[in-house]
Amino acid sequence: MPESPPVIVRRMHPLKALIFDVDGTLADTERDGHRPAFNHAFADLGLDWHWDESLYGELLTITGGKERMRHYAERHAPDIAARPGFDALVRDLHAAKTRHYLRLVDSGTLPLRPGVATLIQHARQRGLRLAIATTTTPENVTALLHATLGPDAPGWFEVIGAGDIVPNKKPAPEIYRWVLDRLTLPPENCLAIEDSANGLQAAQATGLRCLVTPNDYTAGEDFSGAWRVLADLREFDLDAIADLAISNLANISS
Repeated sequence: MPESPPVIVRRMHPLKALIFDVDGTLADTERDGHRPAFNHAFADLGLDWHWDESLYGELLTITGGKERMRHYAERHAPDIAARPGFDALVRDLHAAKTRHYLRLVDSGTLPLRPGVATLIQHARQRGLRLAIATTTTPENVTALLHATLGPDAPGWFEVIGAGDIVPNKKPAPEIYRWVLDRLTLPPENCLAIEDSANGLQAAQATGLRCLVTPNDYTAGEDFSGAWRVLADLREFDLDAIADLAISNLANISS
């Protein structure tokens, strides 16, 4: 008898958790938050560096504030980068920058992007687990959530992976692996929400599906392989994808 054709089995992966990036995803914090905070820190420590909007957009290809300053100094201020105390200077600059950034956040001038608060509320109502995977510091995450969603908001997120908790930052996948390990969920049951190609690459390398909502800085980047690319989260219908109907197809011989 001829061999039976393989049976196509559709494996469904219900959505159990949302994993959010922070800067540029939850809020447009880069241009009007981190950038001026860096400039204030430079002035505080007597540097004549100034990052305008255009330059900062270029520097965003380097993830992590300390890494961004090192990259800039090596190319634009090599004499400073070569100083024996340069690493200490970077740490001091980053600490000053964080203080200025937290002040800006506390002032209420950095609102959430459209649709973010509604999605978080809806996800909580559905019983979805929430997590964060970001390169910014834990203090920055907590301050933004507190200022935009209320004092209880940081507790809504079961896992917050932030800052230097892993050695390599996006596009390396370590931060997503760290978060998934603590959620004890496979990537198939989670959805990452990002704004940049670096974030998308990090999510993809972990096996995560990724929804991208570009901002002014990232709009021209390559989002090939993203699960969806939306202008903002107002376009995201959580009910319509209750089972996140993207399935894996497997051939099983009968």
